Amino acid sequence: MKLTVGHVIGKALKAYGVPYITALPGHGNWNLLDAFNDAGSDVPVVQVMHEQAAVHIADAHYRVTGQPIAACTSIGPGAANAVMGLANAYCDSTALLLLSGSASTHMRGHGVMQELDRENVPDFLQVTRSVTKRNFDLFRPDHAPFVMHRAFNAMLTGRPGPVHVEVPLDVQTATTDIDVADLAQRLPVGQPRGDARAIEAAIALLLSAERPCIAVGGGAITSNASAALKTLVERLGIPVVFTWNGKGALPEDHPMNAGTVGWPGSLTGNTFASQADVIMTLGCRFTDWSASSWRKGVSFSIPGSRLIQVDIDPREIGKNYPAEVGIVGDIRLVLEDIAAGISAPQAAAALARREPYHDELRRLWTEWDAIQAPRREHDRIPTTMLRTLRELRKVLPRHGIVTVGSGHPQSSTKQDFPIYEPRTHITPGSYSPMGFALPAAIGAKLARRDTPVVCIIGDGDFMMCVQELATCVAYNIPVVFLVLNNAGYISIRDGQNALMGRNIASEFTDRRTGQPYSADFPALAKSFGLEVAVRVQRVDDIGPAIQRALDAKAPALVEVPITRDVGIAASNVVGWWDFPPVPGAPEGVRTDYESGLQAEQHEGRDTSQVRIVKASGAVG
Repeated sequence: MKLTVGHVIGKALKAYGVPYITALPGHGNWNLLDAFNDAGSDVPVVQVMHEQAAVHIADAHYRVTGQPIAACTSIGPGAANAVMGLANAYCDSTALLLLSGSASTHMRGHGVMQELDRENVPDFLQVTRSVTKRNFDLFRPDHAPFVMHRAFNAMLTGRPGPVHVEVPLDVQTATTDIDVADLAQRLPVGQPRGDARAIEAAIALLLSAERPCIAVGGGAITSNASAALKTLVERLGIPVVFTWNGKGALPEDHPMNAGTVGWPGSLTGNTFASQADVIMTLGCRFTDWSASSWRKGVSFSIPGSRLIQVDIDPREIGKNYPAEVGIVGDIRLVLEDIAAGISAPQAAAALARREPYHDELRRLWTEWDAIQAPRREHDRIPTTMLRTLRELRKVLPRHGIVTVGSGHPQSSTKQDFPIYEPRTHITPGSYSPMGFALPAAIGAKLARRDTPVVCIIGDGDFMMCVQELATCVAYNIPVVFLVLNNAGYISIRDGQNALMGRNIASEFTDRRTGQPYSADFPALAKSFGLEVAVRVQRVDDIGPAIQRALDAKAPALVEVPITRDVGIAASNVVGWWDFPPVPGAPEGVRTDYESGLQAEQHEGRDTSQVRIVKASGAVG
């Protein structure tokens, strides 16, 4: 039986476990979408208001479930709007499929409306090549089954990532008698294990270490390594630190939790990671923010620390720091193999020897809690982000999911919002675009309909994607939007003020009055159809307001006014960021930058004589 390419794609998506497609229709994809109405290729379509949101929804769905889904856009501008979502998924190694239209094959290169054709035909594939793991020009109908199983193979094997399939208008309606392939026969069996000699070398280092530390990145979440991680750290007594996307791999109330690492990290996390004699990283790429721009002694000290680096992607091994032991393999399997190679007496001896080390961890947590107290316990409105997050944590169940936007909300959540289960902290950890958190919350809720989902988002971020409230209401997707309103891009303002001594274009100001400007977010939400939408007036009302929003079982909004006081408003600046100062920057800023530059280790510079900088930023 002959099927159109649209039917083949729909049939493949159903067979490969895709529960729904996010889409915004246009003339470039309406033939494709039409096929999803028919039996056999019928896949539910969630209509969005912007193509960027369609991809972010798919991104979050994968992070929560490990199952990739598809987004579908038109030709030209519609597909271009999706590029931001692709770039974010590519940087954070999340799997999703973008299906987009393109000009009919017989019209290519002739100046078709919305076609890019100046240098290459088709040219749009050049745009997505840098932000996808693979992209395909599906220019023949009989290639459709092949392209679909190759797309899923690319998404799901090795290091995950997004894939783009471009389908010309005439090919969408063309037919083929080649059926959809069985995906199980087109994927490898199992996951790659680490090299046995490398596993043995890692075991020897971990057993001999006096101050071991494990740094967990997003790869540990992707590989479902939480149980194996917990077993190993409990047997050997190894403290664990987390990057943005590593949060949740180990419950943050576990005794071996040492907090977050990098900029902004925590006093505990940066201290234990930077002073480790042996550090093992799990799916951690050592980005500038997770490694404090590689400045020695702030977040990491490598060399100095001996590195065991575990990653599914061999290109990451040794990229930014020299690895004494580099292990390419699935993180869960590597951890299980390491644990299997350690005898009970060996583990018991290592654990007993590290009791003083654990006492130090408990002492540092006490010190850190005292440092954070003014931000956590602020009792006035406008309040602080940390106080707001504390109130949220009181009412959100341990398994509840939070999606977080960029800026101060993202940093504050990373630093001070405990996460207890994997796949419940969804944030754009590397590309960090605004406009992610709201659609990501939709994707998370669609993926886990019985799990509470709260979107933690700043006012500037919220206004970049507010149109997706319509999607929430139209499909009755019960997400709670927690808007932390400080009337501006205040993380940018704070950076400008710190590095330049002044700011520009980062505060929202009513130029008529000179006062801070803000939209009336509850009124805006109600205009979309949210029945529960409030602005809290007292700190004590934050928790009850969030609880009422969760209980509503419908889309809801809680706005919390946030102070602009840089001393307490958001996260504590622990770590260092390489940002070249302007010539007029304060002398202290320029001096610190020059010394920090000389202490960066990622280029192989000799830093043996460099004075170590403590996690607080003070020279020691």
